[in-house]
Amino acid sequence: MWRRFHSVKAVLRFHDYRPQPVTLRSVSRWIKHFAKCDRKTAAFLLDKIIYLSEGHTRQILLDQNAALIKRLANAGLPPRKLIYVQVHDAGSSSPVMLNMLRDAAVLERLGCRFVDSRDSLGLNKATNEVGEGALIYVDDFVGTGNQFCKARDFAVKSVVGTFSEFLLVPSICEEGIYQLAERGIEAYAGHVHAKAERPLHDNSNLLGKDAKQRMRVICKGISPKMSLGYKELATMVILYRNAPNSVPAVLRGNQNQAPFAGIFPRTTDMSVERAG
Repeated sequence: MWRRFHSVKAVLRFHDYRPQPVTLRSVSRWIKHFAKCDRKTAAFLLDKIIYLSEGHTRQILLDQNAALIKRLANAGLPPRKLIYVQVHDAGSSSPVMLNMLRDAAVLERLGCRFVDSRDSLGLNKATNEVGEGALIYVDDFVGTGNQFCKARDFAVKSVVGTFSEFLLVPSICEEGIYQLAERGIEAYAGHVHAKAERPLHDNSNLLGKDAKQRMRVICKGISPKMSLGYKELATMVILYRNAPNSVPAVLRGNQNQAPFAGIFPRTTDMSVERAG
């Protein structure tokens, strides 16, 4: 009964996770990987997931974009002075996020421009024609900010004129905020993911010492090199399209999902047959 309650709760919460549907069977299989003494901690981890469904993601982008456009208009920058940039960093869904925002906020009708960060000629032409305005990057999730900043640093070499820089993103880690600030980029995010929100992170006290250590040992057994995710961020944000590579291994599972099948495998964690 206890296991079924948590399974039903998970299925309802994570109903539109795309890489692999969250079902009663998949949650039950995941829970069974744990010794009985660890199942309460596993359920606790599920409760601490910050899940961004497709609808929630769209609403965050719309709300943050509206706030940014209003601020820029008050500063004398109309929509025709705004250039939206999709960022191609590893594993990013930036193009999907920008398309979602463009359609929902009818940005084309407002006269905004759109450029790919890798299109040096297109970015040079657009910024030269606008002269001054704002570059608005759109992404799905930012962890350390390393990958985003690498793509942005390449793109900005092609910019001519005077442009303020902003990032629209559903969720960003506090580490990423610092990286962006060093470049003068201001983030408009629906959620800033603090270290304290991540049960398996060194800076979090959400779990007791023994329970945390036990779960970290399990993560290490699943993935010795990426036990707590990229740069050991141990993030707990899951987006409907994919889990960031900074999520602990206990939630993602093994490569090809064997022997440990995760509840939120990334598309790259699954075999070609299951992912395709």
